Amino acid sequence: QVQLAESGGGLVQPGGSLRLSCERSGRTSSTYIMSWFRQAPGSEREFVAGLRGGMTYYGTFVKGRFTISRDSASAKNTVFLQMNNLKPEDTAVYYCAATPRSLILSTLRVGNNYEYWGQGTQVTVSS
Repeated sequence: QVQLAESGGGLVQPGGSLRLSCERSGRTSSTYIMSWFRQAPGSEREFVAGLRGGMTYYGTFVKGRFTISRDSASAKNTVFLQMNNLKPEDTAVYYCAATPRSLILSTLRVGNNYEYWGQGTQVTVSS
């Protein structure tokens, strides 16, 4: 079994930055694909960023503002999402997701392909 715990959300002004963390516990194999999704009220869940091996993938809206990375030096298997130049439309609950399966790019972006989810962390961008 795998548990995911997100942290780092909060209220930030437009143009500001936040760093989200996702700590994975339980089975700690490094071969898991780790991704971030988000969901705003009244909207569908949206792929934000994914980390598969040494490769990173991003949603089209990111446009260089976000960076996903892994704390490989730590036994805690933590994945980060550094978010810069935040906009009001980035307001959402952000979820960390993980799967031990090997996904191709098109399926990596689909939330239904992930078995494990965190509880979510709220990000609010407002002046």
